[in-house]
Amino acid sequence: MKVKVHWVIDGIAELEADSLEDAEKIVNEKLADFVSNNPDLEEKMGAKAIQGKGYLPGSGEDA
Repeated sequence: MKVKVHWVIDGIAELEADSLEDAEKIVNEKLADFVSNNPDLEEKMGAKAIQGKGYLPGSGEDA
């Protein structure tokens, strides 16, 4: 039987950076390298996108 599984990997990276944009770039580069070094993620697991948004910890965030 052929079935489809919609999967998501979720995480929060905490790092030192000069700006939100720099932090996003650092994380994106690390994840893009990981995906390109693991072609099964695209070829067999159907990975299609990497997405992230930088933010500063705030009152609603556990620091």
